Amino acid sequence: MKTPIFDFLNEYRKSDTARLHMPGHKGRGELGVERYDITEIDGADNLFSPIGIIAESEENAARLFGTQKTLYSTEGATLAIKAMLAIVAKGKKKARILATGASHKAFMYAAALLDLDVDFIYPKDTVSVCVGDVAAQQIEDTLDRFSYDAVYITSPDYLGNIADIRGIAQACHKSGIPLLVDNAHGAYLKFLSPSRHPIDLGADMCCDSAHKTLSALTGTAYLHISKSAPAEYSDSARDMLALFASTSPSYLLLASLDICNKNLAANYSVRLADTIKTLDGIKRNLLANNISVADTEPLKIVIEANKIGYTGTAIADILRKSGIECEFSDSEYTVMMITPENSLEELKRAEEALLSIKKLPPLKLEERVLGDIKREYKMSIREALFMPSEEILVSHSIGRICAAPTVSCPPAIPIAVSGEVIKTEMIPYFLKYGIEKIKVVK
Repeated sequence: MKTPIFDFLNEYRKSDTARLHMPGHKGRGELGVERYDITEIDGADNLFSPIGIIAESEENAARLFGTQKTLYSTEGATLAIKAMLAIVAKGKKKARILATGASHKAFMYAAALLDLDVDFIYPKDTVSVCVGDVAAQQIEDTLDRFSYDAVYITSPDYLGNIADIRGIAQACHKSGIPLLVDNAHGAYLKFLSPSRHPIDLGADMCCDSAHKTLSALTGTAYLHISKSAPAEYSDSARDMLALFASTSPSYLLLASLDICNKNLAANYSVRLADTIKTLDGIKRNLLANNISVADTEPLKIVIEANKIGYTGTAIADILRKSGIECEFSDSEYTVMMITPENSLEELKRAEEALLSIKKLPPLKLEERVLGDIKREYKMSIREALFMPSEEILVSHSIGRICAAPTVSCPPAIPIAVSGEVIKTEMIPYFLKYGIEKIKVVK
């Protein structure tokens, strides 16, 4: 597959052109990448009205992902999330969205900027803020009772749970509304056999981070529009991206997406299958040695640390001493994200480090079900985020209205969203995830 963006940058790098244009570094600097860093000079095309090399590269991506249209973001999935919501809100006085609770704070900020009316739906039995898998039947039952303009879900969630996208899409289409998916952690799912990518399972639009599980640089992402989605989605997508985006997109990131296309079109599916085969073997070996591994999407290893007598953070510390840095850890889980770019030596080192951990009696943590909290909303997300606020101790916040969405790291289910009344039952969750202060409406 051709790499039109990278080829243009490479030719310009090799030329003796005097750079009497932006950026100010003029192609010189200690990072070594400055020579590829340009702006919209002659021939470089324009991300928000492409007719040349960017248009060609995006068309390559659309063919790879099997979409009506795929557009690039150099501002991460965050930008694509905002654009998806703006597309479905266009032409509506106040769009109403049904969203799963495990929505990234980028969704909250988009809801505030677009003044969306959002209802949240939570898993019925989760005790972790990282779990966002809501059953298709639960969504269908809600759609039978209330009217919405779209359903928005996150899948996979941070712990690697994949939603029943096909079932949820069928429920949405039965109600005549689109399904939007934050697939930031699942770009690679397209290249499984069979594909488990949201677009192939019935989603109308989704965003993928190209940097989380593919080989592109941090900050790269795709906005995908399904072939079955209304044509007006594709017609307005570029404008909706531009609405929230910088007018100076990074050509380094565009070139990275361009090269990623070439890698995906080559032997990526074979390399992916080989990596997953290796990971499956490691997971089986860990389970055979009584290391509890959660059943997740293929490229994650999620250790259920409490079952072997540790916190997830303690496991991460042990791995760090063996030269292994995890993606995430908390009181319950240790999460490792793997791609075909990881070497076999790295994977074996992680396996050996985990197998060396001495098993202890299971830790018993007090279980509270996040979905059982009775939610009460006093303001819209927009009203709460734009109202004067103050930061106070969580212990003093009961009965106050949440101003900024309160999430731990990683982005997960907000314990309280903007405009929501803070309840007594939420306090243990705040403290569990290290949130000691919260912004509330004055």
